[in-house]
Amino acid sequence: MVDRLANSEANTRRISIVENCFGAAGQPLTIPGRVLIGEGVLTKLCRKKPKARQFFLFNDILVYGNIVIQKKKYNKQHIIPLENVTIDSIQDEGDLRNGWLIKTPTKSFAVYAATATEKSEWMNHINKCVSDLLSKSGKTPSNEHAAVWVPDSEAAVCMRCQKAKFTPVNRRHHCRKCGFVVCGPCSEKRFLLPSQSSKPVRICDFCYHLLSTGEMTACQSARSDSYSQSPKPSLNDVSDDDDDEDSSD
Repeated sequence: MVDRLANSEANTRRISIVENCFGAAGQPLTIPGRVLIGEGVLTKLCRKKPKARQFFLFNDILVYGNIVIQKKKYNKQHIIPLENVTIDSIQDEGDLRNGWLIKTPTKSFAVYAATATEKSEWMNHINKCVSDLLSKSGKTPSNEHAAVWVPDSEAAVCMRCQKAKFTPVNRRHHCRKCGFVVCGPCSEKRFLLPSQSSKPVRICDFCYHLLSTGEMTACQSARSDSYSQSPKPSLNDVSDDDDDEDSSD
């Protein structure tokens, strides 16, 4: 079906509409062989609070952006190559239901669908697109992914020293290796993570020690365990600050 739609007028028209919705600030999306598989609104777990984002699934990329006017205008376009994507289901807890993790070497995050059926359809389509891409290219699935950031609302104190309380003066920071919310003194060091940045990025003291001694897998497994065991925030978190998952902190 994808091959049949690849060069159809209907597919070209649909992709053109998506391009126009992102305006001049968005990257061109029309290339030979690209097919728009589906689209919809998903709740993305951001640093400050969960927020609605518009997602577009193509046969080779996943695109999402902020909703300015539903079905008419989006901004802050993000493009994720599907070859680098792996996904994992998340168990339902509280108000956060029907979710899964989208993991890439550069960035990883959780999204939630409105229904279990919608979640199943999204995950099946993403997995099929990734599988087809890897089959055609002969590549193997990525075994490296960036940590999923723990939302600010989950940490009243530093997740490493367990002592420093966060205040407007004592700010929250995120370790780029484990995703923990940490205080400044616990995250003063920088380390080069080539998949995430061309410059050294902020990491916590614990991860710095593991990375410096070559024990990287231990650091990653510690982060994975913590995500599955930590409490999940409510969809009605009180912060009204804008999504800032790309901030330097």
